[in-house]
Parts: sequence; structure tokens; C-alpha cells
Amino acid sequence: MINPFKNKKGLGRGLSSLIGDSDLKTSTNKISISSIIPNKNQPRKLFEKEALEELTNSIKERGIIQPLIVRKSEDQNDKFELIAGERRWQAAQSAGLHEVPAVVIEANNLKSLELAIIENVQRKDLNTIEEAESYKNLIENFDYDQDKVSKFIGKSRSHISNSIRLLSLPDKLIDMIRHGKISQGHAKILIGLENALLIAEKIIKKKLSVRQTESLVRLFKKAGKNKNNLKDTNITSTENELTNKIGMRVILNNKKNNSGSLTFQYKGLDQLDRLIKIVKNYY
Repeated sequence: MINPFKNKKGLGRGLSSLIGDSDLKTSTNKISISSIIPNKNQPRKLFEKEALEELTNSIKERGIIQPLIVRKSEDQNDKFELIAGERRWQAAQSAGLHEVPAVVIEANNLKSLELAIIENVQRKDLNTIEEAESYKNLIENFDYDQDKVSKFIGKSRSHISNSIRLLSLPDKLIDMIRHGKISQGHAKILIGLENALLIAEKIIKKKLSVRQTESLVRLFKKAGKNKNNLKDTNITSTENELTNKIGMRVILNNKKNNSGSLTFQYKGLDQLDRLIKIVKNYY
């Protein structure tokens, strides 16, 4: 198995290098394109149509230079699950190829996900949300923590933390980021704001820069100060710390008599189940 901690700069070495340095059993073959099925843990969801067409034309002229990486399917006999190279696989189908070069490896679900993330991060193929979802997948389903993800990916812990925090934004805003309507720089400013979606719509409509967005947010916050008392800085700090820790929006309301409420805004049954499990285990 690949040791993701062997070299912090492993991502720069290339996927084939990482596989070559490992003790994973591999074999290179030409396999039927119809025998390949998608990777259920594929981090990348969006594929640009124009870029796929360019790759299709290139494959028609020169064939596939870099082999796909696959493993034998756990669910379907005589099928191979794609680990890395989904864009090449899609383009090869469009080009009318019947067989493709492939490296067949033995890998469990974790290793399959790790290799898929490595390839996409290396090529900078993942959009900001896909990257965040990949890190979250490692943490929630494969017992990683943010430090371990940081070492594995070769990026700072703050980068991992900031990426995951984006997933606490409203779904509609996440979709804007996913499709490139809002940049990561804009999105970071909007985390934790109750009116984040309203500001995002203004960013798009007025084509605001990140600096202009910061100024707009300051105006909104100033207006909020005049209307309501700001939360105690300790409460805000606690909210941010909990939000960063669990990847969900946390709202703490504390009244003058020190009674109040602690709200967790979960997005999906998986997050709700995880919260319930934690509470049951510790209380």
C-alpha cells in the first residue's frame, strides 16, 4: 500500500510514480472499453464539454498515451472499476475506441479514492467544491482527520479547513461556486453570513471583485450593528471553532440569564446520523 506520508511533496511526483513506489500489485493490459464502469468515489463531477471534445479529437489522431488506472469490480464479474482517467475514458468512447490501455491494480475503497483524488488534484481538475467534498469524504468515511488529509494531499491544514468550511454555505450558493459563478475568494468571505446568498447574487449581478465584496460585507455588518447588538466575541469564536471542527454551521444563542440554544445546521441524513451517534456515544 502507498504510504501517503512518505513524502509531503508526493503529489508533485506524478501518479504513476506513486504507484511504482508502492507494493500494489499491477498489470498493464488492453481491455474492452465496455468492461469499464465508473468509479463510485470519483471526486470529479463536472466535465467541460469543449475540453472533452478537444481530447476526443486528440485521441482520434494519436490514441491514448497515458493508460487508465482500474481495479476489478467488487460487485460485477468481468468488469473493471475506473480509478483514474475518467475524462480519457469518456473521450475514448466518443472517439469510437473499442479497447483502451489500462493499468489494473489491486486496491480497496480507500486506496481507490486516494488515487482518484491524487490524480485530480495534480491536474487541478477539481473545482473548489469537488475538492472540499473529497476531503470531507476522507474524513467522514475513511477515518481521516484534517491533519492527516493535509499531510496526504500536501497542502496546509488551513487550506483543508477553509475548503471544508465552504460546504457549510447554502446549497444554492454551493452550486454557484461549483459552476464557477462565484470564486473561492468570494466564497470564503461569505461563510457564516446569514445573508450570504443575497450578497452572492449581488456579486454576480454587479461583477464585484473580492475586494469590493469585502467592502460590501463590511457595510452589511455595520448596518447589522446599528440594528442589533453584536454577539459576544467569545460566542462568535465558539461558533466558528465548532463550525470548523465538524464542517456544519453552528449557531449559539445565549440569553442574559445564560439560557439559550445551540443549533447545528446539517445538510443530509449522513450528517444528522453522525451528530446523533456522537451524542449517544458521549452522553
